[in-house]
Amino acid sequence: MDTVKRPDKRAERSRRTREKVIQAARELFVAQGYGATSLQEVADRAGVAVQTVYFVFGNKRTLFKDVVDTSIAGDTEPVATMDREWFRAACAAPTAADLLGALVRGTGEILGRVAPIMPLIASAAATDPQIAAQWPDGPDPRYTVHHAAAQALVGKPGARDDVSVAMAADLLFCVLSPQLYLLFVQDRGWSRDRWEEWAYATLAAQLCTGPAAPPF
Repeated sequence: MDTVKRPDKRAERSRRTREKVIQAARELFVAQGYGATSLQEVADRAGVAVQTVYFVFGNKRTLFKDVVDTSIAGDTEPVATMDREWFRAACAAPTAADLLGALVRGTGEILGRVAPIMPLIASAAATDPQIAAQWPDGPDPRYTVHHAAAQALVGKPGARDDVSVAMAADLLFCVLSPQLYLLFVQDRGWSRDRWEEWAYATLAAQLCTGPAAPPF
């Protein structure tokens, strides 16, 4: 007789609790700052006991890292950007223009989530010098992602043959940076769609041989 695997209710409850606490922490950190927010306030906002917050995250510093990481990922699943379905599909796109369009759209979604907490990251690091230690030293993870995209792009139909992987990676890293995104969307009031169209046109002119109209 076949055995039907039952859902792990305890694991599901733990996942939901973790999501609630991270969402509550994000809201409070953005509203009143990292230093001014206590774990008791986070627990109250999430509707859980403060002991639960300590049990799941250990301390506020670890909770803050999870807030940043989930803002980048869009969920609490421990899956790196390069292993995400949208990024893998972008790299597998048939042409350079298709890859670039998918990369700009996917990056725009990430930046839309990350932009509100960019000032928070800087202020939190100033408040707690050990914040930076939450992320390992080494190459910038964002550059690593864009370098992988550049490697996939330069070998596709429609890619300019006079652009190296290193040059393509630098262009992607700079044009798709959170700092530039904030200048356009937050400071100048652009919509995310308008930013995506501009970013695609700017990069396509440098990296692709075809027209610069975005494929989205």
